[in-house]
This record gives sequence, C-alpha cells and structure tokens, in this order.
Amino acid sequence: MSTTKVAVVTGGNKGIGYAIVKGLCEKFDGIVYLTSRDETRGKASVSELNKLGFKPLFHVLDIEKQNTVVAFKEYIMKNHGGIDVLVNNAAIAYKNDAKEPFAEQAEVTVRVNFTSVLNTCRVLFPILRAGARVVNVSSSAGHLFRINGEEPHSSKLRERFSSPDLTEDKLCALMEEFVQAAKAGDHFAKGWPNSAYATSKVGLSALTRVQQRAFDADTSKPGIVANHVHPGYVDTDMTSHKGPLTIEEGAVAPLYLALLPPTDDKTPKGAYVWQDKTILDWTKKLPSDYVV
Repeated sequence: MSTTKVAVVTGGNKGIGYAIVKGLCEKFDGIVYLTSRDETRGKASVSELNKLGFKPLFHVLDIEKQNTVVAFKEYIMKNHGGIDVLVNNAAIAYKNDAKEPFAEQAEVTVRVNFTSVLNTCRVLFPILRAGARVVNVSSSAGHLFRINGEEPHSSKLRERFSSPDLTEDKLCALMEEFVQAAKAGDHFAKGWPNSAYATSKVGLSALTRVQQRAFDADTSKPGIVANHVHPGYVDTDMTSHKGPLTIEEGAVAPLYLALLPPTDDKTPKGAYVWQDKTILDWTKKLPSDYVV
C-alpha cells in the first residue's frame, strides 16, 4: 500500500472542479483523483488533462449515491491508506428561469448541495490523515446574510446557523425546516430567502464551521483544517457562462486552501475565504467593497 499523499476533487470533470484538479496536478506533491458521477465524462476530462501533460487518476464518485462513496473509500484505503486533501466541489443550481416549482427546487438543491456533501464527508472523514485539508466550495450566496427573508425571523435563523453550539444534527434539522417551509409556501415569511441555492450554500458554510470544531477536538489526528470558499463568479455551465472569471481564476482560492502549509497560528480554520484569498467574517455583513 502506497503512503503517497492523495488529493480528491468531487465534481471534477468540468468547470471549477476541473481547474482545481489541473492546479493540484501542477502544485500538489502526490496523487490527484478526479472524481465524477459520470464515468465517460470523467475519463474524457482525464484524457484532456493528459494532453496537457498532467496525470490525474479517475474514479467514479456520485455524492448522491452512497454506495459509490463507500466504494471509493474502500479503494483509497486499499491502495493509499488515506486522503490528504478533499475538495467538496460537486453541486447543482437551477437556472433563474427554471420551470420546476420552488418546493421541488428546494428539496433537490438541499439534498445535493448540503445533505449529499455531508454524507460524503461522513464516509470519507474517517480516512483523512493528520494534517489533511478540506475545502468546501461554497459561494457568495453562502454568506450568512443571504438568509434574508422577513424579519425578525431571518435574524433568528442567522443566530441558529452561526451558533457555536450548532451540531450536524441541529443543522440538518434547520435545512429540513427550509424544505418544509418551501413546500408550504411560507418560507419567506419564516425568514428564509427566495433562493434554494443560497440556502444550500449557507448550510454548507455552517457545516464547515461545525466540522472544524470537531477536527479541533480530535487529538488522534491533529492539524486537520476545513474551510469554505467563494471561488468567484466564474464562466461555467452552472452560471450559464455569464461569469467574468475563467475556471482557472475560480480555482485560485480553493487551491490556496487545499495547499495550505503545515498548521500554525495564522492558518485559516473554519474560515470563509473570498476569491482573492481574503478571510471574511461570515457572521457579519460583508464590507461594502465585497458584492454578494
């Protein structure tokens, strides 16, 4: 079994995920796994990277299918013994003109962008090695103040999301509250935004902070760091190619976090990091020069 360092990117066959894989191939001292739910597309992306001189490996991993995550875990344990970098990039977003009812959008978006990522982490975190780096690709939409429905309910929701006593179970209950409110049609009146994507990414951001507290309390594998990041408004399928940034530009901040040096007092932990690598206070309104 190899002890070479291992980096894993979910949703790596296109967009920002593809650029993160490419950047890791350039800068990471170890093996890089491009994972995706579609084997044909994933292997095609690996072939494109091969043409550029990079040698990522491919493995199927569909965050919505637990069996594929477990199979990947078992494969990594057998062949490498653990993971040193995990970039949770896989996500979906409905288009602004989507015809699906908001209740459906809420249920599916939360299931993919929050619940499936959480379940993936629960499977893969036990094989993270000491000093591992976890990067949860959030969004400007994942800032706490995107919980912006009717007051005072929004303020109370933000307090719950940012509570130092928040647990995974409590957070899951919060996300389910949103889904149920969306189905009832009173989500905005209860403080939730009119955006399933924003709610899902706020949930992911909050999850990152919960995860970091758990890592800090685990003395058996010291130095593990998780952060959440806004990669910028990038020209991808998800943005209908309206973003001004290239995928390589969108990969800059995630790569910075994936390649953080050994932990010291200056290492961001559980932090919300902007596309320019600035650490922002997730619990306060963004400065005026940062646009959400």
